[in-house]
Amino acid sequence: MGRNVTLFTGQWADLTLDVIAEKAAAFGYDGIELACWGDHFDVVKGAADKDYCDGRHELLAKHGLKTWAISNHLVGQAICDKIDERHKAILPPHVWGDGNPEDVQKRAAEEMITSAHAAKNLGVEVVSGFTGSSIWPYLYSFPPVSPSQIDDGFADFADRWNPILDEFKSAGVKFGLEVHPTEIAFDIASAERAAQAVGNRPEFGFNYDPSHFVYQGVDYVKFLYKFSDRIYHVHMKDTYVSDTLTEAGVFGGHTNFGDRRRSWDFRSLGRGSVDFEEIIRALNQINYQGPLSVEWEDIGMDREAGAAEACDFVKNVDFAPSDVAFDAAFDKENQ
Repeated sequence: MGRNVTLFTGQWADLTLDVIAEKAAAFGYDGIELACWGDHFDVVKGAADKDYCDGRHELLAKHGLKTWAISNHLVGQAICDKIDERHKAILPPHVWGDGNPEDVQKRAAEEMITSAHAAKNLGVEVVSGFTGSSIWPYLYSFPPVSPSQIDDGFADFADRWNPILDEFKSAGVKFGLEVHPTEIAFDIASAERAAQAVGNRPEFGFNYDPSHFVYQGVDYVKFLYKFSDRIYHVHMKDTYVSDTLTEAGVFGGHTNFGDRRRSWDFRSLGRGSVDFEEIIRALNQINYQGPLSVEWEDIGMDREAGAAEACDFVKNVDFAPSDVAFDAAFDKENQ
């Protein structure tokens, strides 16, 4: 029997939780990864009131669904970022406040701590999300960046996140960073350095998402083996990468998603370039038993048709590992 297949509700926050839960159940999902925006999961209420958390479970159960993780990507982005007006659009008003950058970062950190305690009350063990990064703007930059500036960026990450991770530890909850451009970790090398920056503490791990590796040319299967003890949650998401030269390369050329000049674009599962067969084999090798959460994005496809198709795809591609060697029948010593 395969793993539970869930739908991440971040791209469905325009709908109420009751509506998207009904749809997810009809699509065939086993559960939902609750986004901490829209009306899907309020971490302030969740941390203060266990009855609220019980009510979320009851709503999901009405549709035959469960939850194993919550996501607070938007608030996490503001913790290490250099804050500007763009962040106002993604943050709750009480986190944005007066928009003073330092205060926004502090309130975002407090909200992430609240998320850990809300997850505990909800009975889930993982909060997936972003960290932001003070040094992402220095990637491929000119004038040249000194090594000390990069060192300072990882030190800033550690200074801001270690107190948050202390609270995750006390709550018995783990944080899974979605390794992703604009975050402190966006490939294998930077993920390794990020983990080292916080002392390789077990509260910090990864929400694995291959769609952000493939267009960078990063070995997304090796990532699973490299961080086998830190894969706390898995997003199933596909990306198409052109095999010919294009007008807008890996950096996107300031084009919008869906522009035919792009060299890559997010696609519905099974319609892109990610080798999910090898991912499942790697997940079996590292004994990942958590959910496979579909993060559905495809600018050229109806989302309801795509989400239903994606659920079927994941259930078809997933399989349990063998508990015997394939040639065990020939082992006379054990007969």
